[in-house]
Amino acid sequence: MAWKRFIIEWGTGADLHGQDATKAACRAVQDAISRSCLCGLLEIVRLQDLNAMRVDVLVAVPMPDQVQADTVLSVIPFGKKTLQVISGGMSAPGLYQPELGDRSSDIIVANAAVTVWIDHEGPEPP
Repeated sequence: MAWKRFIIEWGTGADLHGQDATKAACRAVQDAISRSCLCGLLEIVRLQDLNAMRVDVLVAVPMPDQVQADTVLSVIPFGKKTLQVISGGMSAPGLYQPELGDRSSDIIVANAAVTVWIDHEGPEPP
């Protein structure tokens, strides 16, 4: 058997107040997976255990060193999960509200790509 990509989804998430890179990353991953119903895994591929799929998450955020991996991966309900965090995303000026936990007026924006892989026999891609 060989690992084959089943789906790739992408999403964007932001933390408007608090400058929390993890929160922005979680929202980006949630945005990516919220558009996918993976019924083909059960109905076409006949996957018996959803935890047998591999889910690779790539997140780009302005402060990658501040992202808590376990928290981001907890957004994904099934599978063997991996996370790669890279520098990217965006920091945009917003509204400074210290009572909302702001340290600055920055809005933190993250982008995520989520790839689902299955171990499946079949022809190799061209």
